[in-house]
Amino acid sequence: MDNPVHHPALAKSISCVVPAYNEAGNLPQLLPMLHAMLKQTGHAFEIIVINDGSSDATATVLHGLCQQLSGVQAIHFSRNFGKEAALTAGLDMANGDAVLLMDADLQHSPELVPQMLQHWYNGAEVVYAVRENRDDESALKKLGSSLFYRVVNRNARFTLPEDAGDFRLMDRKVVLALRQLPERNRFMKGLYAWAGFRAVALPYTPQERHSGSSNFDALSLVNFAIDGVTSFSTWPLRLISITGLLSAVAAFLHGAWVVFEYFYWGHKVSGISTIVVLLLLFFGMQMVFTGVLGEYIGRIFEEVKHRPVYIVTHEDGQGLPPAPDAPEPPNRAGTNPAHTIAKCQAQNQTQSQVQNQDQGKMP
Repeated sequence: MDNPVHHPALAKSISCVVPAYNEAGNLPQLLPMLHAMLKQTGHAFEIIVINDGSSDATATVLHGLCQQLSGVQAIHFSRNFGKEAALTAGLDMANGDAVLLMDADLQHSPELVPQMLQHWYNGAEVVYAVRENRDDESALKKLGSSLFYRVVNRNARFTLPEDAGDFRLMDRKVVLALRQLPERNRFMKGLYAWAGFRAVALPYTPQERHSGSSNFDALSLVNFAIDGVTSFSTWPLRLISITGLLSAVAAFLHGAWVVFEYFYWGHKVSGISTIVVLLLLFFGMQMVFTGVLGEYIGRIFEEVKHRPVYIVTHEDGQGLPPAPDAPEPPNRAGTNPAHTIAKCQAQNQTQSQVQNQDQGKMP
């Protein structure tokens, strides 16, 4: 019988990715707790915190925590690129056999990590946390969330799980698959579902936020929903076609009825107000349809520019070393000036050594 202490799963490594924007009050509570939890698993681990251009003391706090806690690495962006870019950067830089994603506000409890790992040991390739209820949200927000999932999942080849966020654990093969996706406009919840793999849902209740307030206001949530719909659904475009066809049929039938009334009953055609209302109605519909088309065209415009998803200015701490046979991460980041200078200095030093050797060989 195999000793459970030497179970193959216990020899694997874990990467934990934590996007952070103005989380100086939460990180000193989260990282020591998360560090202790991961240490108890017996795995080699790293904690990668993505500082998404924070305007508070997040960078200073991370610098101190990287000095105090081994295996903690901080990646600093040049500005705020958004949570989706931060998650993308974390996945690009993670070297673990399993990658855990969680928020920095302590609403995602580290106490769920052992349960996620157990599902991973049992063969699950994705373990995602699902909110058990939305009792803390307004009726309007619940309605908007329900409508969003209906639109995204309508006629889709894959299903976006309702009430599932970014709190999840993924096997290395899933992370490598996500790295291959080239798009700049990244709706991560949709990308997780699109990639597939064997998935297990884990119910949970979000904890209270320890410090600060949410960075997602009503407008941010609306923009987030628009990004999700336009990234993974062409249903709005199909709705435009159907509405246009029905409008044309209705206009034809109305015109035929007016002609019939005039020739059969002798009714005179009148009603300028009706014409004005119909004109305004169709004009408004055209503006809405043009806006929907503009959203899709705007996504194409962003993609063809091939701008980097994020720009890294500097790093603190040290995570796991990459495996010898690990593939190179995708080149999605902008130029890191510090890395560029170091690379140039190394190249110059190598060239100088070669020149000195050549001069020494000359008679």
